[in-house]
Amino acid sequence: MFVYEVDEEIILKMMNTMNAERLFEITDRSRDYLKEWLPWLDHTTKVEHSKHFIEQAFQSHADRRALISGIFYHNELVGVISYNYFDWTNRIGYIGYWLDQHYQGKGIITRSVHALIDYGFDVLKLNRIDIRAAVENKASRAVPERLGFKREGVLRQSEWLYDHYVDHVVYSMLAHEWQDK
Repeated sequence: MFVYEVDEEIILKMMNTMNAERLFEITDRSRDYLKEWLPWLDHTTKVEHSKHFIEQAFQSHADRRALISGIFYHNELVGVISYNYFDWTNRIGYIGYWLDQHYQGKGIITRSVHALIDYGFDVLKLNRIDIRAAVENKASRAVPERLGFKREGVLRQSEWLYDHYVDHVVYSMLAHEWQDK
């Protein structure tokens, strides 16, 4: 099971089904906030959906397709961070994240992403890490920009969000670039 200490305040760890109620709680109370940029909120309407998500996360981890973990701030689940997908042939990991709106502005996501990048390059031996965010999602885009990722371009109409398409900015970091920081 994945557990990774970020610092004295934050631990990244795989959730278990006992976290389903809390995961649903933070999803539900941040629903309007998250719905602006995340496409899955309409499919998460009860605790059982969060439980199923956690079960799928374990299967994805067992199959080495993804690494999905909770962000625990002072031992309380406050968000999710993941390698949404691994391309093992090319040693690429694709990072995604979201945070309960009540915990914004504390540097939790930036510190968590930094730690997940360290883990990706040092432990998983990835060569490249990608982060994609909607062009208009300034908060999400600020994370790879703060961490020194290179902006590679824009994927036009890359994601369907309920009733419209959004373009995504693609950011990348290579292992040797991270080592040189």
